[in-house]
Amino acid sequence: MLRYYDETGLLRPAKVDKWTGHRLYSATQIPRLNRILYLRDSGFNIAEISLALDMEDASLLEHLTKKRSEIEQNIRSQQEKLRKIAIAENQIQAGGGDIHYNISIKSIPEYQVLSLRKVIPTYYSEGDLWKELSAFAEKQKIALTDHSFSIYHDTEYKEQNVAVELCVEINTMKANTTKAITTPFCFRTIEPVNKMACTMVYGDFSNIGGAYTAFANWLQKDGNYKMSGPTRQIVHRGPWNETDSQKYLTELQIPLYFSSCI
Repeated sequence: MLRYYDETGLLRPAKVDKWTGHRLYSATQIPRLNRILYLRDSGFNIAEISLALDMEDASLLEHLTKKRSEIEQNIRSQQEKLRKIAIAENQIQAGGGDIHYNISIKSIPEYQVLSLRKVIPTYYSEGDLWKELSAFAEKQKIALTDHSFSIYHDTEYKEQNVAVELCVEINTMKANTTKAITTPFCFRTIEPVNKMACTMVYGDFSNIGGAYTAFANWLQKDGNYKMSGPTRQIVHRGPWNETDSQKYLTELQIPLYFSSCI
């Protein structure tokens, strides 16, 4: 490694023995070597180490914080991959059988809601968004009901940068909303849906993917309906009121329009 650090210019030897070619280093170079080592062990590549070596402590701390965030994001990404592998393993061990999802159609009334809409890194960031909405409602002394749901505004499945709107029903619509509230929060009316395809998903959130597949198969098989808007999700039992993920209960809703010509 010392030879490599010499070649890349990270740590030149104080002296090279002209007879043996051995690199000789002085005690004054030990702090620089130590910095190279902890930067390397912290995940910095050679180019990043080269830039960081001569930084002031304040700038170096900023770079370490940024590297920490990158590593944490990578860990989350790897955990997500492991979760998907586990799902695939379970499906194979179960003989590839699909969970049965009973799909029904019902009408949904309009709702007056407090809304928070943002683009979040992944679906797993939604919990932080709910905390943000709850904190805002408490600070503004906004009375919320127990009825809440999420609306997913992307037209296709996305692994990252997910457009999500959280909605919590309120008893009465606030007046002068543009003055009473600031973005990304707002009070608004969620329009009624005459035909909403619904299914209940029991168990871990990983089962939700299979429910969407069941929806797609049902739409294709039926042939009379098409999706007419963003999907909704209502978590009736989740991490906040149920310790066993196998007892979670999530309702998925997809608005429809009748497409067949008779």
